[in-house]
Amino acid sequence: MDTLIMVGQLVLGLSILVGLHELGHLLTAKMFGMRVEKFSIGFPPKIAGFQWGETEYSIGAIPLGGFVKISGMVDESMDADQMAGEPQPWEFRSKPTWQRLIVMLGGIIVNVITGIVIFVILVYNNGETYFSRDQVVENGIVALEIGESIGLKTGDKILDISGEPYQSINDLTAGSALLSENGYYTVDREGEIIKVDIPRGFINSFNSQEAINSFVSIRYPFELKEVTKGGAAEKAGITADDKILAVNGHKITYINDLREELAKSKNEEVDVTLLTAANDTTHTMVAVSDEGIIGIEMALTLDMVKRKYSFNEAIAKGTSKAFTVVIVNAKAMGKMFTGEVSTKNVSGPIGIAKIYGDTWDWTKFWTITGLISMILAFMNLLPIPALDGGHVIFLLYEMISGRAPSDRFLENAQKVGMVILLALMVFAIGNDVLKLFTGEG
Repeated sequence: MDTLIMVGQLVLGLSILVGLHELGHLLTAKMFGMRVEKFSIGFPPKIAGFQWGETEYSIGAIPLGGFVKISGMVDESMDADQMAGEPQPWEFRSKPTWQRLIVMLGGIIVNVITGIVIFVILVYNNGETYFSRDQVVENGIVALEIGESIGLKTGDKILDISGEPYQSINDLTAGSALLSENGYYTVDREGEIIKVDIPRGFINSFNSQEAINSFVSIRYPFELKEVTKGGAAEKAGITADDKILAVNGHKITYINDLREELAKSKNEEVDVTLLTAANDTTHTMVAVSDEGIIGIEMALTLDMVKRKYSFNEAIAKGTSKAFTVVIVNAKAMGKMFTGEVSTKNVSGPIGIAKIYGDTWDWTKFWTITGLISMILAFMNLLPIPALDGGHVIFLLYEMISGRAPSDRFLENAQKVGMVILLALMVFAIGNDVLKLFTGEG
């Protein structure tokens, strides 16, 4: 069932984005009087379809893309017979260069608009919920495995990222921070201001949600919520109205303090200092289990910041979020060529399905779909033949030079581009399969 939910979200998300992308090409083509022969969501074999006017609309069995076939255009169909005839007024090749350019950019523009709209609606409807910088500075962090690996320590108060202020604890692992040149965290460590460098390629450590969760967390102050009946704490006389001040003489302020002290004394007794409801300080000896627990339930007393946005604020914030995705991906791709970012981070359909996850959460679904929409727009703009960006480059060349590349050149470029895209797809799927066997990601 979990796998079906992941696959279902992947297919729905891609179908929406591919359908809108191809619709952008279709509408702009028809707007300029071009004949659109086919519109398909998914690749052949066709599983369903119908004819409406001059266009056949269909759904393909392979939901990893789609296409629009426009008369008189050198595309993946490689329809050489059509291109050998005389240009017709309704064909792509007969139209002015600027119209053809708009048609090729149509899908990208729609994906960008889709991504922005998704983020604006999410921001407006849900606002943002996060632990703020002020809360991080007040309480400090718990440095987990990945955080400790670069020199962060529990109790550190992170003041800024590379000298720039941040809003939320989530910003500490944002791509803009991890991909910055000579990046660092400014830290207040027991009153001493130090810099903790962000190593080159550190973003490679964050290849899954589990890895992100192994970086840092905020330190949580707490209070007793309930004492388990018959448990060690109740036997020692502890009640839910008491406050734990210390364990074995070590001050307890945060929940991690308590857990660490109890973990040191498994299967032993610890001296617990309490502040009672009567405002008296007392001591009691409590037996710790082999799991490091004493039979209490704790309530966290630090609430996350909840911020709502007006519609105008949501437009600005949502648009910023959408374009940040493009900027981060462009930086990451550039650093792949230098080796700083591992190519293992490239994911195919299996990896994307795992990102969607095995529970159906509409907010998460639309967030990921918005991210993918912006990434699709960016990837399609790359100057690779067979992608929209490749066609755009050739059209710009035609506009500047005044002469179009030959059909033969375009056909050969299309073949090269398709080989490149197939190779990239095989590489991405290979990465997915490798991660399944190695347990990464």
